[in-house]
Amino acid sequence: MSQHFKETPQNAITESGIARVIPCKELDVGDPIKWLSLGIRDLLRAPGLTAFYGVFFAVIPWSITYLVAMTGWHLVILPAMVCFMLIGPFLAAGLYDVSWELEKGHKPSLRHSLRAIRRNAVNEWGFGVMLLVLMIFWLRVASMIHALYPSYLDESLDNLMPFLILGTAVGAFFTGIVFFLSAFTQPILMERKVDLATAVITSVNAVWVNKIPMLIWAGIIFTAVIFGFLTGFFGFIILMPLIGYATWHAYIDAIETKVERKYE
Repeated sequence: MSQHFKETPQNAITESGIARVIPCKELDVGDPIKWLSLGIRDLLRAPGLTAFYGVFFAVIPWSITYLVAMTGWHLVILPAMVCFMLIGPFLAAGLYDVSWELEKGHKPSLRHSLRAIRRNAVNEWGFGVMLLVLMIFWLRVASMIHALYPSYLDESLDNLMPFLILGTAVGAFFTGIVFFLSAFTQPILMERKVDLATAVITSVNAVWVNKIPMLIWAGIIFTAVIFGFLTGFFGFIILMPLIGYATWHAYIDAIETKVERKYE
């Protein structure tokens, strides 16, 4: 790994006393492209496991769309999202394990990656519940914004524009919160026996210290998600594992270790 990083200085987050904060490193603006290239390398080296996890990530939105189309019951979206928010972190842990095994020079296997999901299961479940609560709150706020729209107005662009701007701003705010909280939390929980608070605060600190590189990385993730939707979720079969692999390499670059990792 590159040695150009410097350990981050103390700041309000690291000195908050809320939880132990694992030191992070300063990243370069070109690092997100490097993570993506390393993710592509892992994808090509483990095509079978990539397809296995990718199909799961595509099946979830397919299932939601199918249930809504068949039942006409849009409330089914909420329980489906609940399942995704709880299952998603565990699927991601399996992808991180694939990259970790490749980095060690081992041959990754489905059994080993599934076992990785149980390494820090209690805190990983807690992470899923935390994301779920935040998502439910986000949906409630979105419902309130929708309820503010007067029923007597025509649905013209001029009438909709204030609500579209407000909804976009609120969505961007919640997206930013989720990104800060989750950027590195899951790989930290998978590799290290730490509590959820330590993992979350460490993630927030690492993103805060490296705002520009992480903003670029967030843009890459957002673009991948949009492309996945535009392809009828087929793109998720490749894109979600790719983002998972790249996230592992981002974590390796961003978060300090007490001793140098040895990959034998």
